[in-house]
Amino acid sequence: MIGLLQRVSEACVRVDGEQVGHIDRGLLVFVGIEREDTAATAERLLARILGYRVFADDSGRMNLSLRDVAGGLLLVPQFTLAADTRKGARPSFSRAAPPASGQALFAEIVNQARRCHQPVAAGVFGADMQVSLTNDGPVTFWLQVSASGQTLQGGDITLR
Repeated sequence: MIGLLQRVSEACVRVDGEQVGHIDRGLLVFVGIEREDTAATAERLLARILGYRVFADDSGRMNLSLRDVAGGLLLVPQFTLAADTRKGARPSFSRAAPPASGQALFAEIVNQARRCHQPVAAGVFGADMQVSLTNDGPVTFWLQVSASGQTLQGGDITLR
């Protein structure tokens, strides 16, 4: 499972002109779900998102997490993150989860997030969404965890 994190001063997502999610200061996370991902993978990725230190402390160093600053979390499904772009001029989506399992896992990560953090907003799986954001920094990180439990970027932490 892939999370593309962007530290934002604000972000919103619209579907058919209607705002379906908005946050002020926090993290906008585009979520890519791969074929082998499970609810456990979603839990590991969420733990990393909530604990990843991307906000400045009093010294200006990135030492504070989303939890530490009580920031907003906007989760947006984006299957194109699972694209294979290694060859040719057109991406392959063979690594992306099928729509039904992708939708279920996206709902799972949103539900897990809402149980342990507030505020949480979300985009709509499978919808044509328009995402607006003010990237703060800019600060953007790619987090990826595998279904086998291996963290492909950085280390795991535990949900509270």
